[in-house]
Amino acid sequence: MSQKSKEDGWQGFLEICSKIHLAEEFGRFLDLFLTIEEKELLASRYIIIKALLEGQLTQREISETYKVSIAQITRGSNALKVIEPALKEFLLKKLS
Repeated sequence: MSQKSKEDGWQGFLEICSKIHLAEEFGRFLDLFLTIEEKELLASRYIIIKALLEGQLTQREISETYKVSIAQITRGSNALKVIEPALKEFLLKKLS
């Protein structure tokens, strides 16, 4: 698959996602596109990002509490370092 096709596919996927407004409907939609393992990875990433933003646990405590690897936490932490301030503020409001 060409890079252009991948980018077009990703944009198309995001556009469809933006049109779904109910969590239950979105869940059914994602059931079509994601495997159980992929959903588990997204759930872990969500928990990691939320815990990092809350700032109440160390990375080691996050790892022990939620049974996720330090490498996963590091990737989440690195991702948070490069996001735009507006997105970080949005996440702080919505995840807290």
